Amino acid sequence: MPRVSFVHPKGESQEVEAAEGSTAMRAALLGGISGITADCGGEASCATCHVYVAEPWIERVGAPGPDEDDMLDFAECERRPSSRLSCQIKITDELDGLVLTLPESQ
Repeated sequence: MPRVSFVHPKGESQEVEAAEGSTAMRAALLGGISGITADCGGEASCATCHVYVAEPWIERVGAPGPDEDDMLDFAECERRPSSRLSCQIKITDELDGLVLTLPESQ
């Protein structure tokens, strides 16, 4: 089962298992990661699962789609080139070891 590391704003890291075919958001919720509230339940309509993808993973994760891109413009926290909604990051075996950093607030 792929593993995803979530790095909190103060630098502490938590690693969780993520079911292949699921999303990084679902893995965070099931793994008890604080900082991801996912108010819309994974519909890409709230930006409360905003994360920053670590540099080595950006290409493998890919760019946000048009709807996700629009929603990221409304996120409360700073948008960066590495910003993604974790509900839109589909977990595959190729993403085993993925590192995502949580913003200061959602």
